[in-house]
Amino acid sequence: MKPTFSLGIEEEYQTIDPETRDLRSHIQTEMLAEGKMRLEERVKAEMHQSVIEVGTRVCRNISEAREDIYDLRRNMIRLAEENGLLLVAGATHPFADWRSQEIYPDPRYDKVVEDLQLVARSNLIFGLHVHVGIEDRDSAIRIMNSLRYFLPHILALSTNSPFWLGMETGYKSYRAKVFENFPRTNLPDWFADYSEFESYVNLLIKTNCIDNAKKIWWDVRPHPFFNTVEVRVCDIPLRAEETIAIAALIQATAAKLWKLQASNLDFRRYSRALIMENKFRAVRYGLDGKLIDFGKQTEVPERELIEEYLAFLDDTPDELGCRKEVEHVRHIMQTGSGADRQLRVWRETGDLRAVVDYMAAETRAGL
Repeated sequence: MKPTFSLGIEEEYQTIDPETRDLRSHIQTEMLAEGKMRLEERVKAEMHQSVIEVGTRVCRNISEAREDIYDLRRNMIRLAEENGLLLVAGATHPFADWRSQEIYPDPRYDKVVEDLQLVARSNLIFGLHVHVGIEDRDSAIRIMNSLRYFLPHILALSTNSPFWLGMETGYKSYRAKVFENFPRTNLPDWFADYSEFESYVNLLIKTNCIDNAKKIWWDVRPHPFFNTVEVRVCDIPLRAEETIAIAALIQATAAKLWKLQASNLDFRRYSRALIMENKFRAVRYGLDGKLIDFGKQTEVPERELIEEYLAFLDDTPDELGCRKEVEHVRHIMQTGSGADRQLRVWRETGDLRAVVDYMAAETRAGL
């Protein structure tokens, strides 16, 4: 059965005080309640009160996804302004201190904080999650296995968190370093089929490691409740058009891998340990680094590997109607990721408040 390759996109935004440019809890302003009234279930709270999450409907193609995510951003920017706040798309805040941020009152988050303590409290990060509809569960596992190889490439394009607690971290995605303190994060192992994955989940539930499969926070996972493969590796990009380009790239990758499998071919299998080497390089250097070409056993500049990646996918975007969106990946390589652009403003101004202003302007760009 051919998958639908439908799309769902989730973005997590920062709510910012326009005077101090620091994070500010939105909950006191009832922004969440207002958002739910206007946008229904497409808006929800996250663990920290200065984080607000939106999610598109199930979209049949990238055009629908673009319309939905642009609409959500526009509405959330307007809603934030009505409540005396700025909305910012950045995967970490340049100088906010997690210790002064309040946790959203919800039994689910109370349990996470009780279990993970300081690790949960310090998890003040903002991601992008992309769901691709793959209805057959065994197909989903096979696609997840192969997709793992491309996650460092995808992450490098989305990197947008170079600062933490007022410091330049030296990482393009410091968000990734913060999040890996959680258990059951990073890349998953290779699974033979869906029943092997189910056995793993059931063992964790039986032994009180987790109460449900949503507490498996890998960079890519078969979603426990939807028939999707969910890619969770990305920082939230600055611009909505970057989110759409990355979502289209993920959709095209899933479709290409399915086509290979339907022809009894498979993408070459690499160990988690090897792919983790590339992930570290993407986290540290973003688009300016070199990844390892495991086949040739040599280092290759990230941008060259992404060109090879786009060539590998080339027979797929037209079928999905996402050629223009996938092509936008080249624009990201030219202008730099959000992290590169944040660092440019920091080098020019030496002022992290100016970086926040730039991020706020980019969040609105093109809408």
